[in-house]
Amino acid sequence: MKYPTIWIASTLLICTTLLLSCTNPSTKDSSESGTAAETQWDSLFNGKNLQGWYSYQKAPEPTSEVPGISRDEQGNYLEAIGLHRDPLHVFTIVMEDNAPAIRMSGEVFGILVTEKEYENYHLSLQFKWGQAKYPPRKKEKRDSGILYHSIGSEGAWGGVWMRSLECQVQEGDCGDYISVDTVLADIPAIMDDEKNLYLHSPESESLTFSPERSYCHKSSDYENPSGQWNTMEIYTFGDKSFHVVNGHVNMRISNSRHIIEGKELALTKGKIQLQSEGAEIFYRNIKIKAIAEIPAGL
Repeated sequence: MKYPTIWIASTLLICTTLLLSCTNPSTKDSSESGTAAETQWDSLFNGKNLQGWYSYQKAPEPTSEVPGISRDEQGNYLEAIGLHRDPLHVFTIVMEDNAPAIRMSGEVFGILVTEKEYENYHLSLQFKWGQAKYPPRKKEKRDSGILYHSIGSEGAWGGVWMRSLECQVQEGDCGDYISVDTVLADIPAIMDDEKNLYLHSPESESLTFSPERSYCHKSSDYENPSGQWNTMEIYTFGDKSFHVVNGHVNMRISNSRHIIEGKELALTKGKIQLQSEGAEIFYRNIKIKAIAEIPAGL
């Protein structure tokens, strides 16, 4: 049969369009890129054990019973529990709200530390307060913390923490900044004379926080009521870091550095510590991914 020229041209156009729609990479690439974005996260908690982490604990409080550690005449312990020991099961894996979580009892001041160092990353985790509290903070706010760019020896500060920058996890104070050991950082902040404390203030002049002036309070409180899960995030790239609580930025840090033999050197990478500090707390969904910059939206 002889087909009209116009009919043939139309048929060829339709076939070409269908072929291109089947092979057009735009839809395929968008789905693949979405999957790739999701798989960029590396989990730091496998839900089964503490693989990838190690522990360090200072000397227990006299109210705790730890066999094998000597005491003085007043009952005070004379040595730290130390590395890779957990006689009181301060760090355990439990099921909480039908999902695996790391439970920190808080009975002994201590740290869980990543075996690896990290730099230029987005860290995300969830935490929830428990009920138990222990001396010496039995009557204080529930307290923990995320210490990042952690370097040096365990126990360097307060007999337990490593040198680091701290993103505070404490009732009513989540996102606060603390310089741990000989760390310095610049934060836009103002002095609240009425409360006698420094507050993060994004539009203000930067002040240096150091061992002498180590604590800067967040700009706003975004913590959920006690007993509910909270999402804590840290974005850090180069010498800059942002603390984000339940999706809200409340701390901006720059020029992070530390003092070595009297000299100020950049501090932009290190291990991550999670604190046991007198209060029961649960951590879960701990994940990290590399970033090429601080997101513009922050």
